[in-house]
Amino acid sequence: MKKLLITGASGFLGWHLCQLAKQEWEVYGTYFSHSLEIPGIKMLKVNLTDFQELQRIFSDVKLTAVIHTAALSQPNFCQTHPEESHAINVTASCNIAGLCADNSIPCAFTSTDLVFDGLNAPYRETDSVCPVNLYGEQKVMAEVGMLERHPMTAVCRMPLMFGAATPTAKTFIQPFIQTLQAEKELNLFIDEFRTPVSGTTAAKGLLLALEKVNGIIHLGGKERISRYNFGRILVEVLQLPATGLKSCRQQDVKMAAPRPADVSLDSSKAFALGYQPLSVKEELEELEVLIPNS
Repeated sequence: MKKLLITGASGFLGWHLCQLAKQEWEVYGTYFSHSLEIPGIKMLKVNLTDFQELQRIFSDVKLTAVIHTAALSQPNFCQTHPEESHAINVTASCNIAGLCADNSIPCAFTSTDLVFDGLNAPYRETDSVCPVNLYGEQKVMAEVGMLERHPMTAVCRMPLMFGAATPTAKTFIQPFIQTLQAEKELNLFIDEFRTPVSGTTAAKGLLLALEKVNGIIHLGGKERISRYNFGRILVEVLQLPATGLKSCRQQDVKMAAPRPADVSLDSSKAFALGYQPLSVKEELEELEVLIPNS
């Protein structure tokens, strides 16, 4: 069977990817700080910033392909921990691309819509990058470095992702749901726009890109939506109390990392390859059964 390495298998996207990929691949998943078992997956504890450890996996397992999702992806954390985040987000990513090149195997990498400054959306793959925070800068460095070392890399720019919590990861919707259920105030931006998708949809897109893409591809959803309007759909689909849902603007909230206003992705290139996100409402309706009432 073909052997696929998924880095960051303990993360939200990595976990969803393992569920889908194990149907067709022998999957090896890496984790570092969040130990977990995933049925049908060979889990490996790996420090991705240790080049020797990485080399050993490539030589021991004889991999067929790699999907690299592991990252420090909280913009505020990256902004305040530049060296720690650079080691995983940039150095480790470039090393993985180099090892894939040495072994002549395909590699898919999860970049982000935050490589853009948010002033000229929707963004196509050919639009120039201009990140406004350190996390976005690190992802740009990783994109460039990985494609230099291994032009066969599929650089997948991912949008905001949501879904049911996994054993070791949540998304932004879990705290939203808890806050609304408790009828506390939930302030959401009316002036920040993304093109969100569920974790399952994103995982399907990554497997498609691994097979069909060299270079940059956008895996955004079909709808440009504000955080506040996302909250309104969440309330409607999950029949949550709406009393606490309030609108606010980016400038009302102090954060370590600056945030772009509109990083909606134009993903028509991926749609043409067979990537098929549902509407936000449909995605949430599919998840409804998976979201506990707690």
